Amino acid sequence: MSDVVNKLWGFCHTLRNDGIDYGDYIEQITYLLFLKMAHEREIDLPKGCDWAALSAKSGTDLLDGYSEILRTLGKQRGIIGDIYSGALSHFREPVNLKKLISLIDETQWTELDVDVKGAAFEGLLEKSASEGKKGAGQYFTPRVLIQTICRLVKPDPRLHEEFTICDPACGTGGFLVCAFEWLLENTKGGALERDSAKRIRTATYHGKDLVARPRRLALMNLYLHNIEPHIELGDSIYEVDNGKRYDVILTNPPFGTKGANQVPERDDFVISTSNKQLNFIQHVMTILKQGGRAAVVVPDNCLFADQAGEVFKILTEECDLHTVLRLPNGTFSPYSPGTKTNVIFFTKGRPTETVWIYDGRTNVAGITKKDRQLTATHFAEFEKCYGPDPLGRSPRKIEDSAEDRWRAFSISQVKERDYKLDSLKWLRDENLDDADGLPEPEELAADAIGQLEAAIEELSSVLALLENGNGENAEAAK
Repeated sequence: MSDVVNKLWGFCHTLRNDGIDYGDYIEQITYLLFLKMAHEREIDLPKGCDWAALSAKSGTDLLDGYSEILRTLGKQRGIIGDIYSGALSHFREPVNLKKLISLIDETQWTELDVDVKGAAFEGLLEKSASEGKKGAGQYFTPRVLIQTICRLVKPDPRLHEEFTICDPACGTGGFLVCAFEWLLENTKGGALERDSAKRIRTATYHGKDLVARPRRLALMNLYLHNIEPHIELGDSIYEVDNGKRYDVILTNPPFGTKGANQVPERDDFVISTSNKQLNFIQHVMTILKQGGRAAVVVPDNCLFADQAGEVFKILTEECDLHTVLRLPNGTFSPYSPGTKTNVIFFTKGRPTETVWIYDGRTNVAGITKKDRQLTATHFAEFEKCYGPDPLGRSPRKIEDSAEDRWRAFSISQVKERDYKLDSLKWLRDENLDDADGLPEPEELAADAIGQLEAAIEELSSVLALLENGNGENAEAAK
């Protein structure tokens, strides 16, 4: 598989000279792969839009023909129209387009296993994220982490006929793909009843993303796995709730504060805040069915920011926040190496009595791209501590962690700390005693930025109250 990925990726460096960046390249492969597989499967496409017609062209006719195909397919209904909606060619030299068509033509894609096709595509996505670095991490969550989350949450659509899985910030679809792969693994390759198989492939997997490109890539990514997903283009936070509810939600909302200077006008959001991550938590609480379960990746500032306590108070009243995993430093290297992150697991419909926290960060060597990569070993003990019940109700003991990384906190202890989960720590960081073991400069800088952002949010909320009048708001600001 790596040979296929490396062959296709190697050509990307050539295309850089044609003004095509990494993201554009993946997007163009998306368009061409679909045409190639449609040809292999003998799927009818509009006249002149098939692979044979495209590959027969050359020179300026090829560039013009390719652009026309993209426009025509973008007007079609269904998943084809979704994939090609707004699609544009970024090729300026016909020889480069011809070369890429030839490279794709060398492989019979429909003869590859579902997992292998997905691996090829995701391999390209990972290379794109790694090479592009800036901004790419918001669309990419480490596969090892997603697989761990899926093993724990068990997104099993066989449980009932209306079972649905959603990622409201789906990026390129990594969580949804891994959820389906978890099902394949637990059904020995997808041995499902005929009716169930059709429902699962066409009505189970849902997502949403704010940006057209990752949404398009998610559609293609899932299509390569023989899934017909329902992925909307839109803003999960600022758009009014559409009433859809889901059994399982798996998501990694975008980090940072970009675009987060406005408080959403949502009646279902109990706490008014401009913090994107806190708003995503409130959104997940809304769209999760009663009895449904969720796993959400959140940065540390989500656990100590100004209104974090208020949001987590509501969360623990309406949901069972049974587990928190502190991820190793550098989990999102090389995209956001200094961002400290966590995964919160909760079930909607019953209040929290006990929060179990697993500290997978303190005194753990930071993750790097080459020397110390993230592996399943980092989460092996945590998976054992979590237990087999996806709702977090398995019997648990502190002794399940050999290094004392697993602790339980009663809701009264959480309340004493104003629901700021970041303060629930018990391991001494040995690196603080060793000057040579201090965190990397980017980690220290990220910590400082996080604290400053939290302070800015507090000041912004006070300013907003003062600007809104001299009555109750001004008194609250005081």
